[in-house]
Amino acid sequence: MLNAATLAEAAALLAACRSRGLHIATAESCTGGLIAAALTAIAGSSDVVEGGFVTYSNAAKARLLGVPPALIATVGAVSEAVARHMAEGALQHTDADLSIAVTGIAGPGGGSAGKPVGLVWFAAARRGGATLAEHRVFPGDRESVRAATVDHGLMLLRQMI
Repeated sequence: MLNAATLAEAAALLAACRSRGLHIATAESCTGGLIAAALTAIAGSSDVVEGGFVTYSNAAKARLLGVPPALIATVGAVSEAVARHMAEGALQHTDADLSIAVTGIAGPGGGSAGKPVGLVWFAAARRGGATLAEHRVFPGDRESVRAATVDHGLMLLRQMI
């Protein structure tokens, strides 16, 4: 799943953060930690990567990142509001400067008319700055959706620098 292009993007992101003294935290649901894995696959990443949260369950999103359970019950885990809370919670619970959060439906099941398989909400946050949120619907099977999510998440982090 971690192809050469993904690893090159991760290395470029780490270098950009390193040159600016920035640190990263991840908050991942549908990727199960693959963004953190891409970053930490690069030797020397420990000077940039602060840590990561794999919050696959709703309870973990609430307990580890402070996402309000009532919010999840109202809008669902795969939503802009939850992604924003995840990204901001990652900053609140670490010393990182930047965070990326992803929550989505990788499939093959679990989709609906309003939230199809392949839907992923992203949020990227910068300490003391704004939180950017957006969504994508990626085509393909579970592995394809997760790989595309990793690549897009790395790109959003680069934008936050």
